[in-house]
Amino acid sequence: MANVTDLQTKYSKLAQEYSKLRAQNQVLKKAVVDEQANSASFKEQLKQRDQSLRKQEQEMDSLSFRNQQLAKRVELLQEELASKADSPSQHSLETQCVFDEDLQKKIEENERLHIQFYEAGEQHRRQEAELKTRLQELEKDSEQHQAVVGGLTTKYMETIERLQSDKARLEIKSQTLEREAKECRMRTEECQQQLRLSQSELNRQVKQSSSVIQEKVPFNDTKLIGYNSLNVPPHNRRHQLKARDVAGQALSFIQDLVAALLNFHSYTEQRVHIYPLDSSIEPISPLNQKFSQYLHENAAYVRPLEDSFLHLHQSITEDTVTVLETVVKLKSFADNFSSYTHFLQKILPYQLKSLEEECDAPLCTAALTAKNQELQSDMKRVTSVFEKMQSYINLLSLPSVRQDAMPQSSTSAVFTQLAACLHSLHDAIKEMSKHYNQKADLEKELPTITQKLCTTTECLLGSLGSLTSSTSKIATFFSNNLDFFTSSGYSPRGSTLALNPLQAESMLANKKKAAAYINAVKKSRPQSVPYSEALSNRRILTSSTESREGLSQQVQQSQDKIARLEQEKEHWLLEAQLGKVRLEKENQRIADLEVQLTAAQGGSPNSHSAAASTLAQSHEEAEIEPKAGGKEATLCTSLVGMLCTTPSVEHVGDEDSRETLIKTHYMARVGELTTQLQISDSKAVHFHSECRALAKRLAIAEKSRETLTEEIKLATQKITRLQDELATTKRSYEDQLSMMSDHLCSMNETLSKQREEIDTLKLGSKGNAKKNKGR
Repeated sequence: MANVTDLQTKYSKLAQEYSKLRAQNQVLKKAVVDEQANSASFKEQLKQRDQSLRKQEQEMDSLSFRNQQLAKRVELLQEELASKADSPSQHSLETQCVFDEDLQKKIEENERLHIQFYEAGEQHRRQEAELKTRLQELEKDSEQHQAVVGGLTTKYMETIERLQSDKARLEIKSQTLEREAKECRMRTEECQQQLRLSQSELNRQVKQSSSVIQEKVPFNDTKLIGYNSLNVPPHNRRHQLKARDVAGQALSFIQDLVAALLNFHSYTEQRVHIYPLDSSIEPISPLNQKFSQYLHENAAYVRPLEDSFLHLHQSITEDTVTVLETVVKLKSFADNFSSYTHFLQKILPYQLKSLEEECDAPLCTAALTAKNQELQSDMKRVTSVFEKMQSYINLLSLPSVRQDAMPQSSTSAVFTQLAACLHSLHDAIKEMSKHYNQKADLEKELPTITQKLCTTTECLLGSLGSLTSSTSKIATFFSNNLDFFTSSGYSPRGSTLALNPLQAESMLANKKKAAAYINAVKKSRPQSVPYSEALSNRRILTSSTESREGLSQQVQQSQDKIARLEQEKEHWLLEAQLGKVRLEKENQRIADLEVQLTAAQGGSPNSHSAAASTLAQSHEEAEIEPKAGGKEATLCTSLVGMLCTTPSVEHVGDEDSRETLIKTHYMARVGELTTQLQISDSKAVHFHSECRALAKRLAIAEKSRETLTEEIKLATQKITRLQDELATTKRSYEDQLSMMSDHLCSMNETLSKQREEIDTLKLGSKGNAKKNKGR
């Protein structure tokens, strides 16, 4: 209903604006009509002036005609005077005087008429010029008024169309809101009915619970703070999932920070060995040696930060209750952070002295000295920020160790100050990174710079960049989750006090016992068998007991026989391998004897007899060797049973050879299985890391997809709005063009009529002039 009222208010405002615009439009129309009337009156005055001009021109023509007549008469009179000059008399003199006076008067009148004619012509030209100028100004004003009227008309038409569309949209919206209001009223009635039912049900449950409590509960432990603290608080699964998620994110940021700190300290150690003195050429100063020795121990202080926070993250599960009083692993992280802070305090004087040694170098410029002094102040600032963070982290770890170590009201202030310290740490490391970059640029200009120093400095700058990025992420993450950190955690029902460590431990133990009890209660009992079915099953079991025992004996005998056959199979496989080895050895021996025999056939009879005796002896040895034994070969078998033979120098028996062969076979098999196990473990680790990376990429892709979807929606709305504006502008331009074309047509017609009138007047004036000259 509030929306309907707002819509009605907006609609009334739009109607008022529409009425105002209509009134302004009427005023402008009246002004245009007045201007058109003024323009018509000025045109009428111009016509009257043209008529007066034509009259004056006619009078001028008549005066010029009379002037010509007078001139001719003067000439006649002069001729008469000249003819009568020979006989002067008194009468002639009087006549001459009269004529002279008359002539003088005519001359004066002619001059006066000429002056009046000139003045009238000048006045006419001046008035004509003024009227033309005024006419041009009026035409310009009329054009401007027409343009303003056209623009206002277009604007008002657009406003009217927009208001009509707004009116239609608001009517549709009001209808929709009325429909929604009806639905809301119906839902409200349903909710009221459900509320009445719920209230009646709750009243019934309260009565039942009250009776149960009065009859069954001997005392109420929620009234006593000591007993109430041992009760299991309501489990907030969303809070636990959020806590684990936040701890996981913090762990990834801590890992990045640890990696960046390790790189920073390691590359600082390398730089100390290179600059200002190269340890490979000459020994460095004892101060830098001690500084390098301390820096070499950085992993012993930095690595425990990651390990302790990993244990903290593993201790936060969905089944635990995560508050400051129960997070026991936070104390180990605080201790490790304190040890790392002490490490920074220990190496700070050596860092400052090392930079002073760089300033004392002979090629150190004033700019480098200034940068080293700035770096000294940056390192002091970073160490002081770490000390502040150590204090706040130790404060946060106290509630899990000692009862009433920190008031619960101070927890939010500690978290807020820790967030401010994280931002200060990011700013300090950012400044240090900037100054190191400037220092590296200045060092590149030195003539004695080496490639090793440049590479180490670039690595150091890279570690500072990653350190800046990781501190920025940690500060932003902590500020974004500050509300979660400062929110109230778990507490028993009816109590606002926080848990102490001993109570938290007892409470968690009670929670586990309660969960085990509920699981035991929820176990479903086995379904009972009907008595008649149980009797029939018993008869079947008793009748089939002997057959079952016989079958079990047969199965046992079959299993023993299978095991014996497997052993015999292994034995005969080994015998076959040994036979194969003997066969290869005999073939080799026969080939050697054949070679000896062919060599002996080309010698003396003694040699033939020796070869024969040797051949006979070899045949006898070949017949005796399978029984007694002979020279054997050392075997190594692969997984598929392939063999490689190596001649043995010693004569060993068949049992020793078989034992050696079996041992070699199983050792090779164990080696292959070990190799396969290592390969499988490495593949599993690789696949695990790849799955984690893919999961992170999937989460990032989902976030980017949501962002892009929102951007696409906004872009689509913007495109629709621009298309509407384009259509409106196009329509207004088309209307303006049509109005301008009509106006131009009317103006062209007016100009053509004026040109025709001017041409007609010019022709009429020329004809009158010719007539006057003819006269």
